[in-house]
Amino acid sequence: MRSSHSAARVSAVFDDANLVASAGLVPVMRLAERVGLSELVAEGVRVPGSEGANADAKVGSIVAGMLTGADSIDDLDVIRHGAMPKLFGGIRAPSTVGTFLRALTWGHARQVESAARECLVGMARQTPVLAGAAERTFIDADSTLGRVFGHAKQGAAFGHTKIGGHNVRLRGYHPLLTTLSTPRSAPVVAATRMRGGNAGSARGAASLVTETINLARRCGAGPGRMLFRGDSAFYVGEVVSACRAQGVEVSITVAQYPNVQRAIAGIAEDAWTAIKYPQAVWDEASQSWVSDAEIAETEFTAFASDKAHRVAGRLIVRRVKDKNHADALFPVWRYHACFTTSSQPLVEAEKTHRAHAIIEHVNDDLKHGPLAHIPSGVFSANAAWLTLAALTHNLLRAAGSLTSAFHAKARAATLRRTLINIPARVARRARSITLHLPENWPRQHDWHHLFHTTHAPPETA
Repeated sequence: MRSSHSAARVSAVFDDANLVASAGLVPVMRLAERVGLSELVAEGVRVPGSEGANADAKVGSIVAGMLTGADSIDDLDVIRHGAMPKLFGGIRAPSTVGTFLRALTWGHARQVESAARECLVGMARQTPVLAGAAERTFIDADSTLGRVFGHAKQGAAFGHTKIGGHNVRLRGYHPLLTTLSTPRSAPVVAATRMRGGNAGSARGAASLVTETINLARRCGAGPGRMLFRGDSAFYVGEVVSACRAQGVEVSITVAQYPNVQRAIAGIAEDAWTAIKYPQAVWDEASQSWVSDAEIAETEFTAFASDKAHRVAGRLIVRRVKDKNHADALFPVWRYHACFTTSSQPLVEAEKTHRAHAIIEHVNDDLKHGPLAHIPSGVFSANAAWLTLAALTHNLLRAAGSLTSAFHAKARAATLRRTLINIPARVARRARSITLHLPENWPRQHDWHHLFHTTHAPPETA
């Protein structure tokens, strides 16, 4: 591909008032209206003074900017270009939105969280974003470190994280989030909690998990059909008891504690089963996998010394050949264990637990989108920003689920590229508006399907 004209014959000028760069905002913001975003914020977020006036318009401006890829308050100016005022009303300037965010207290940030939860309930009822929730719903929890560099940010502190497999200490925030997913749908963010950078991974997790379970039921999760998954940081009695109190099964990674090591040592050698793992080979003769990974299970009582949280279940152990001792006379194994109260067969239970890694895709989508920066110096403003970033992620997921099977599980960056950030020319005729989009745009039929779905009359109750 090369330029078709000489440099002297090409010029550029920003003078077309009928163009927009993000035509995909039209159907997605229409979807936000249909799930009640504006009404929920107007009724539930009450910030006193002029800073809190028209909270629904300001929150809508933030969400619209995040949908296009804005990751800071200044970036929200992207929604004020060209013909955007012809398509949307109530657009607010970044300075106005910044003043609004800084006026929020922790209580107001919680009000924003409540509105975001109600929006997710609306999405679950009006779109297939959580298809199959009645049969099986997975609740995943994880924390991530959002790095900051300024010394004036409230709550920023040094916390532990891993980079390239090494533990390091970085200054930042340590938000906690939970997700909902099903075997047929990609994860959506159910709840968020902004915390200081030095907060422990499981701090506040029990209450957040309870909140998520209640939300999952409202989103259609069937009774006795939910499974909570987490890494070893969430192997604490309060979290497991919170799940048990709600009738939710757990599958949580367990560190190599002495009692865990004793339980693993007690597994008979003939109890191990090879599984499909990277580089595994299926042997037709024996009808089994020839693999560097094997699994086994044994009965195990978690928190045996704590009467308040003691619970019986299974320890599912995966052992993998240590590549650092490949030339050893006998194989050297590395052991990974998880505690579960699930009744799934061994192979399925182990595979289901490994799927917990799906939440890392959510963290990555957020960090390469609205959470690329923690924008404000005010802690409560950043808490609200985190919640709205999660709401934006869910809107993208819901829009993708309405578009096609491909978009239902596509990454957030792909959804922005193929659905949101599409240039269009706005043309008026009588009292109607027509969007003229690029000819031969990839996925144009999918985009049309999303547009007509969101602009169809709502179904009667």
